[in-house]
Amino acid sequence: MVDGITPKINLGERIEPSKISTFNGPIRIKSIEQPETADFKTVMGGLVEQLNTDLNAPDQLVEDMMLDKADIHDVMAAIQKSEIQMNIATTALGKVIQTYEKIMQISI
Repeated sequence: MVDGITPKINLGERIEPSKISTFNGPIRIKSIEQPETADFKTVMGGLVEQLNTDLNAPDQLVEDMMLDKADIHDVMAAIQKSEIQMNIATTALGKVIQTYEKIMQISI
């Protein structure tokens, strides 16, 4: 994952005593007051920017290959990687749309 997107939670700081533990005193995990992750918009924006960067990488490699600065195998690997990433992004978008449609069908 990209730095800044994954949660940074130290579980050791959240442990407190409890009545149901058997080792070295009982423990209980404290609740998280403020999550250290960014909001949904920031996370999705970062993922879209990373996807855009990865999709544009093969273009630069093709130019480098034409100038004999890159190997054809590297170019083909980058093209396949961007194709796989686009397929994953398309599938994820479809799932998000399906979920949105199901939520909109819920009557209140």
